[in-house]
Amino acid sequence: MTGARPDPDALLARAKEEEARKTRGRLKLFFGAAAGVGKTYAMLEAAGELKADGIDVVVGLVETHGRVETEALLKGLDVLPPRLVPYRGTTLREFDLDAALERHPTVIVVDELAHSNPEGSRHAKRWQDVLELADAGIDVYTAMNVQHLESLNDLVAKITGVVVRETVPDSTLERADEIELVDLPPDDLIQRLQEGKVYVPQQAQEAMRNFFRKGNLIALRELALRRTAERVDAQMQAYMRDHAIAKTWPVAERILVCVSPSPQAAQLVRAGRRLATHLGAQWIVAWVETPAAAKLSQADRDRVVQTLRLAEQLGAETVTLTGSTMSEELLAYARARNVSKIVIGKPARTLWKRILMGSIVDALVRGSGEIDIHVVSAEKDAGAPAPASRPVTPTAWAPYVEALAVVAACTGIAWLMFPHLGLSNLIMVYLLGVVAIAMRSGRGPTALASLLSVATFDFFFVPPFFSFAVSDTQYLVTFAVMLIVALVISGLTVRTRAQAEAARSRERRTAALYAMSRELASTRGVDDLLTIAVRHIVEVFPADVAVLLPEGGRLTPRTLPAATLHTDAAEQAVAEWVYAHRELAGLGTATLPGAAALYVPLIGSRGAAGVLGVKPAEPHAFDNPEQLHLLETFANQTALAIERATLADEAQASQVRIETERLRNSLLSSVSHDLRTPLATITGAATTILESGTRLDQRTQQELLESVRDEADRLNRLVQNLLEMTRLESGALQLHKDWHPVEEVVGAALGRLAKSLGSRRVSVSIPPDLPLVKIDDVLIEQVFVNLLDNAIKYTPPDSAIRIIVTATDQSLTAEVADHGPGLPKGQEALVFEKFHRAASEGRRGAGLGLAICRGVVQAHGGRIWAHNLPEGGVAFLFTLPLTDAPPASVPADA
Repeated sequence: MTGARPDPDALLARAKEEEARKTRGRLKLFFGAAAGVGKTYAMLEAAGELKADGIDVVVGLVETHGRVETEALLKGLDVLPPRLVPYRGTTLREFDLDAALERHPTVIVVDELAHSNPEGSRHAKRWQDVLELADAGIDVYTAMNVQHLESLNDLVAKITGVVVRETVPDSTLERADEIELVDLPPDDLIQRLQEGKVYVPQQAQEAMRNFFRKGNLIALRELALRRTAERVDAQMQAYMRDHAIAKTWPVAERILVCVSPSPQAAQLVRAGRRLATHLGAQWIVAWVETPAAAKLSQADRDRVVQTLRLAEQLGAETVTLTGSTMSEELLAYARARNVSKIVIGKPARTLWKRILMGSIVDALVRGSGEIDIHVVSAEKDAGAPAPASRPVTPTAWAPYVEALAVVAACTGIAWLMFPHLGLSNLIMVYLLGVVAIAMRSGRGPTALASLLSVATFDFFFVPPFFSFAVSDTQYLVTFAVMLIVALVISGLTVRTRAQAEAARSRERRTAALYAMSRELASTRGVDDLLTIAVRHIVEVFPADVAVLLPEGGRLTPRTLPAATLHTDAAEQAVAEWVYAHRELAGLGTATLPGAAALYVPLIGSRGAAGVLGVKPAEPHAFDNPEQLHLLETFANQTALAIERATLADEAQASQVRIETERLRNSLLSSVSHDLRTPLATITGAATTILESGTRLDQRTQQELLESVRDEADRLNRLVQNLLEMTRLESGALQLHKDWHPVEEVVGAALGRLAKSLGSRRVSVSIPPDLPLVKIDDVLIEQVFVNLLDNAIKYTPPDSAIRIIVTATDQSLTAEVADHGPGLPKGQEALVFEKFHRAASEGRRGAGLGLAICRGVVQAHGGRIWAHNLPEGGVAFLFTLPLTDAPPASVPADA
């Protein structure tokens, strides 16, 4: 047992997570490299074992693909009936989420996690169904292949040449409580394909020529193994954090390379790269910024920046740590990341300096425990300038003068207290002065104050007075203890102040990033997002900023309020290079250093989204690696925001295109059908009259001509509906209102449809005292015509139709009811949508008549609706407002 305790914040977060997990079901994922490795088989085997143990297990949906051995495992398990969904002339068997929630078993098996649900389902993807089941407290067994993982989509496409459309977010994989890898060697999988155990023979041969090539299977298998290993490693690190396990568990190699401002640091990075490559391990390059780092020369700072950039180019993860002691920070970070090996350069200090001042290597060896320490020797670069003397910087004398003044003030206060208090109290006054100096100044003034305090205390208050001689040797112990205590207190105070300043700096950076990300998350539109990002970058880094985005094949600066950096042709060329190579360039870098600004690529998940140009007010502002990394973090947040806005625009445009295509297809199918029928009738009748006119009797000719007239009227109504719908959609519909009696409008509509009504019984109920209503009589007549035409289409020839008109003080209500089959449940509102058609007895319409009715009624300020009648049939009702009284000059029977 160690004395270390778990991090309270980590414990609190873990407790909240555990509390949330108590209310939701467990998610177990059977993970494989490709179809046919046996994921479904293993999942059903596990479900069968749970069933044998008396656990309530239900199979929600399983795709057996006709495999006999897999279908055999379904015997004895409760299988949920599928949801039947009609789709393009076929019927799909889909997972019934509502039935599963109502059944609420202990465990449910849902196959094909990446499956896309058909249109009209509650969720677009099956993984969303699975998460809802888990949130409802149901344990879920599910399966997926590695190629469906969202973060690996591009990589899988490069390997296999196939773009996988159905993907699952990585967060779903991370949500899984347990992942079981189902693995099969590529040769065995190919053998299963050839035996017809994965696909039917014809599909199997096609699959082996394309996706299931051996090279593809090997690569996919490696991806699945690596992704599973990463997931297990994350679980192990979480367990170690939760249980405050300080020592490293070397289950996987992870290397930490510690660099310094030494000219040999680049060689140390390359040595770490070689070691990581040899071991196949992850590697991290760390630079520890201690209080002493503030005294580094500009050349040393530049060297640290270049070393970290070299490490990133070689594939390392770089990190800047802040602490008072380099060895302690390195060991703490190494244990937090489960590092197995630390690589550090051979100490350059001489032996006596190592004895007096200590050595980082010795400190790491003493505190490393189970971590291996690799000490690498590096030869001096002959081409590099010798690290001669460090440039002499002028000394700031003000803190030293202040230290003298504080010691003098303490002496004066002690002199006043000396007659009344003991020497121990006077020592406290001096220690208080040392603390005050330590809180304001560095180590030099504090050490001077400590030494002067001991000297003045001896000179003024220890007999013999006004002399540095000591009459009693016990005072030597007092002086030594006083000096040690003063130095320790001053050192701790200076260290605490440095740590507080570092914490404040980190807090400012974190607050700035949080403020920007919060604003970006609640903003839409690329220009608005860029305005927010530039404003925050200027606040954190005083600089001129420009954002360049690709437009028309080249980068173009965006005009923004805070974007004050102007790019000429030379600067534009630097930005183009950064955009093409996705690397930093410009001011302060080794690439195109003559540029006036630093250019940072805006890299998102889909590649470079643009370039951020920053010209700092202080030319060396980004020499500090931490500042540069902070700028890159701002750039990454900006790139993700741009990508999110672009994806939103693309999704909206895609939705518009889909809707447009759907309407176009519906229009073409509807209009083509309704045009072909009357045109065929007209063509047939006209051809018959032309070819056999003289041989036809008068009655036959009359019937053919009437057919031509009726079908022409039908075509006229269709074209009129299309024109009216176009006017409604474009907002060009103009109402010509006047005072009219409703009975005349109804009579005109019945007259237009007299032949179509045939033998149907039409009953009209309109009160004689019904007031006049201010309407566009032509359009309202068209409403009645469309409603009556709809009733004619969907009712038997001998059925009855009724028209009822009533009025109140505020509105007039008209009802057109039939005695047909009625509307399907849930379609009462859908029937008023464009191109929505309800089929009955083979009769179909264009799907525009009711949509036009709704548009006309709403243009008059009314509303329209439909409901099924208890005795059968459907009633369509609409209202018209009666807000004004008709003028007295209009006769009541007009």
